[in-house]
Amino acid sequence: MKRRRIAVLALAALLGALVLWLASGERAAGPTGAWMLRAQVTPRLAEADGLHVRYVRGGGGPPLVLVHGIASSIYTWADVLPALARTHDVIALDLPGFGASDIPASFTGDRYPRVLASFLDGLGLPRVSLVGHSLGGAVASAFAAAYPERVEKLVLVDAAGFNLSAQDRPWLLRLSGAPGAGALMERLPLRRRLVTLGLRQVFHEDARVTPEKVEEYVAPMARPGAARFMADLLRGADSMGLPEAIHRIRAPTLVVWCADDPWVPLEHADRFVDAIPGARKAVIEGCGHMPQEERPQEFVELLAEFL
Repeated sequence: MKRRRIAVLALAALLGALVLWLASGERAAGPTGAWMLRAQVTPRLAEADGLHVRYVRGGGGPPLVLVHGIASSIYTWADVLPALARTHDVIALDLPGFGASDIPASFTGDRYPRVLASFLDGLGLPRVSLVGHSLGGAVASAFAAAYPERVEKLVLVDAAGFNLSAQDRPWLLRLSGAPGAGALMERLPLRRRLVTLGLRQVFHEDARVTPEKVEEYVAPMARPGAARFMADLLRGADSMGLPEAIHRIRAPTLVVWCADDPWVPLEHADRFVDAIPGARKAVIEGCGHMPQEERPQEFVELLAEFL
């Protein structure tokens, strides 16, 4: 009886601590956007497939479009955009549901290639080179398969495509896509903690998860409806017809991967190379899932050589 009383008291204390932790609230996201001043870009809005899409554009030359990953935004390209803009007309966009683009009430992943096509139409760009990271790699793959005439060259960076089924995802994404997870994250002060946890997972070096980086990732996810949107998307993220569509890609393709990616194993790079005729692989050592943020100079050098 005494042990049971102790166990009950311990459980009550644990629940009390959890309530206090949740009740402590979550402070508003700190100042963001300083990177745009450093990169000398200004955010703009375009309409694409009936949605408002935020993007930045800089440089001149052949058009190069950058597509970010899940729970990310145009910020992920902050350290590479200025260098790429020396030789290209670089356009980075926030996918619907992320960054500062519209958060649709209803959306499935198969709409992303149509949104991208409409976005490029609005900018008067019939043909581009395309760089896609993580979820953006899946979007870029689906786009290249559906609109082969519009893709000059394709770069897939630690790309999703062979891991879109729920059981193949990292556990944090499985948790984020679980039934009720979106509503829970909307109501409880969990986003900064989850974002910080996620960043520490995908970066090989924790020191790179700076306060500025955390705020740039938290701010978009703190928008009303953002957590719900991501949870809904994760429950239908295999709707782009992947991986089958990958075999239809014919654009010259470079597959860039981090040697220590904890979210999408290096073996997936070989699966893309095997599926796309003529594709070649480049591996960057000492980084996790974000080469454009962890190893920006090496990343730019690889793209410059390929493009």
